[in-house]
Amino acid sequence: MADDKIKKFNLGILTISDTGSQGGRQDTSGDAISEIMSHEGFVEVVREIVPDERDVISAKLKEWCDGGALDLVLTTGGTGLGPRDVTPEATREVLEFEVPGIAEAMRVQTLKNTPFAMLSRSTAGVRSGCLIVNLPGSEKAVRETLAVAVEAIPHGLQMLKGWRMH
Repeated sequence: MADDKIKKFNLGILTISDTGSQGGRQDTSGDAISEIMSHEGFVEVVREIVPDERDVISAKLKEWCDGGALDLVLTTGGTGLGPRDVTPEATREVLEFEVPGIAEAMRVQTLKNTPFAMLSRSTAGVRSGCLIVNLPGSEKAVRETLAVAVEAIPHGLQMLKGWRMH
């Protein structure tokens, strides 16, 4: 897939964290995404931390995807079973269509590392030609889940753009 890395895709990283949005914790999961995706040839265009508020998350996803500058938005945080974990709902609210295989593959593969993977509610889908993928909130889990999805993402983006067919 060497040709996938020739075209630089634009990336947005959205960290969902009440504490992080108030400056109360370092964004290590966002840092991990940035490191991994830059190594894969993605260009980080925008990065932000927002609180676990459904309306705030949805508004940011709409703004970023509809703006046309991004090919991919990776979110981190808010995908568990906690009362403030609303990232999947906020994401589904703005999607034009889901791409369930991404989250399914991440759960299946990371289940080999931890039984807690089955508790992830991550989702993935497309809005305005931009792929959105929810990742967990811990640095370790981000690294494990991205390792599963990162190879397929450029191909999916090329398909979205009509550059490549099945």
